[in-house]
Amino acid sequence: MKNNLETICVQGGWQPKKGEPRVLPIYQSTTFKYETSEQMARLFDLEDSGYFYTRLQNPTNDCVAQKICDLEGGVAAMLTSSGQAASFYSVLNICEAGGHIISASTIYGGTSNLFTVTMKKMGIDVTLVDPDATAEEISAQIRPNTKAIFGETISNPSLVVLDIEKFANVAHSHGIPLIVDNTFATPINCRPFEFGADIVIHSTTKYMDGHATSVGGCIVDSGNFDWMAHADKFPGLTTPDESYHGLVYAKAFGKGAYITKATAQIMRDLGSIQSPQNAFLLNLGLETLHLRVQRHCENAQKVAEFLAANEQISWINYPGLENDKYHELAKKYLPKGSCGVVTFAVKGGREKAIKFMDSLKLACIVTHVADARTSVLHPASHTHRQLTDEQLLAAGVQPDLIRFSVGIENVDDIIADIKQALDAIK
Repeated sequence: MKNNLETICVQGGWQPKKGEPRVLPIYQSTTFKYETSEQMARLFDLEDSGYFYTRLQNPTNDCVAQKICDLEGGVAAMLTSSGQAASFYSVLNICEAGGHIISASTIYGGTSNLFTVTMKKMGIDVTLVDPDATAEEISAQIRPNTKAIFGETISNPSLVVLDIEKFANVAHSHGIPLIVDNTFATPINCRPFEFGADIVIHSTTKYMDGHATSVGGCIVDSGNFDWMAHADKFPGLTTPDESYHGLVYAKAFGKGAYITKATAQIMRDLGSIQSPQNAFLLNLGLETLHLRVQRHCENAQKVAEFLAANEQISWINYPGLENDKYHELAKKYLPKGSCGVVTFAVKGGREKAIKFMDSLKLACIVTHVADARTSVLHPASHTHRQLTDEQLLAAGVQPDLIRFSVGIENVDDIIADIKQALDAIK
């Protein structure tokens, strides 16, 4: 039986049998017992499925990964210790030294630094492209060694809505997959696989957890990309892995090849696992995701409309506003709503922005976004401070941009807080 998203949020992943706990248990154990050495040997050779060491797999984690997989409509998923780890592993799983990826320029600052600095040191090159570029302009940046294209459904913090179909068509015309970070939209508002994306990642730290309790990430595979059809581009999946006695993932695991390799090889060697305790907390958040996302969007729409009408605001971005640059794309990809994040600037530049934020009482200044509590951040001074003004603008982050994450409190209280802070800087 195929369930709707709301039902998956509440009951997906963990399916207890007779006498088992109704609520997903925490398997807080590093190891799992077997009767014979042969039983465990078969697990290490990937000949049997099962649990033997939590760095590779854990029942709590697998149930939560399955829930996210079902929400996205994928075939397999893997939890990671953070969204950053999910971004890193999603690329590293198919791209090694000498490889190249293309990424939309308007991505989270931490991901941008990962791609342009850290992975560059590892021999993986990246080309950043304007998400509004034409298909022809994006295609022109593809090289023989290009392994993937990467983008965010709704960019953090610039709120650019990705034209997923455009990027997917370019990627597929060159025999490479499209990886989409769906953190801000969540599968409640957008399922990128339905528009041609091949792999979806999340920082589960944000809306999925929803309560700022646990850092985490997730990688989901659609199972739609045919690795063997482009075998020369992806030898890690299509040629023998000598660390597993010559096993070929694409042949041995079919549609499960990508996640199996990410788990058995990348996670085995790098070890950025999510703890079972954090996975348990994440699952509690997922149970109310469908309710919270709706309230986040409703509140953000009202906040955006208030700001748009205020003479102290110099500009505002929110895809739900009819005059927003990405409103039409939002109607296509995000018909139920975009997210709870609004970006804007107050007249007077950086100094006024800082004073405005310091004057807020209900909204807190935190290095976080997308949880139940309203929060605020000045990316140029905080999350993106390592970037130059030129790099900030290329990433779609104006130096005066305020990222306002609208929570699920009473929206009248949120607006009253904004109003009193604006009054304080007149």
